[in-house]
Amino acid sequence: MNNHLLIIAHAPLASALRQCVLHVFPDQAQGVAAFDVQPNIPPEETLAAARQAMALLDAPNIMVLTDVFGATPCNVAQKMVDGVNSKLIAGVNLPMLLRTITYRHESLDSLVARALAGGTQGVMQVAVAAPQNQVRKKNDQSLYDHHK
Repeated sequence: MNNHLLIIAHAPLASALRQCVLHVFPDQAQGVAAFDVQPNIPPEETLAAARQAMALLDAPNIMVLTDVFGATPCNVAQKMVDGVNSKLIAGVNLPMLLRTITYRHESLDSLVARALAGGTQGVMQVAVAAPQNQVRKKNDQSLYDHHK
């Protein structure tokens, strides 16, 4: 049994993240939904619409992912999850989503751990490459970087 995912975020982030996930995993469209929180909509209307989006997933277990803790998408999601059949993670990013979709067949508790690991491990400082016009020295190790 696969867990389903619901992304709730400020518009248009939820839909954009869903599209990115489906770019990599196009066969997972049925299990991933997005709900974009629009500006200037009262929270109670947003909650009602988000509940409908969650109901459309029609799944026993749902992982809800939001963008920013304390913001409207997260506050709405907190009112929707029960902590047993649905879990909530704030701070969604693309590495987190890719990890989550990859392991969505695991238990919901295990999926939370996988999502958190994917989200944090996907954030790193990347070394800056040497400028194109920089002269390299003979036997410069960076000449062999492509062998790694």
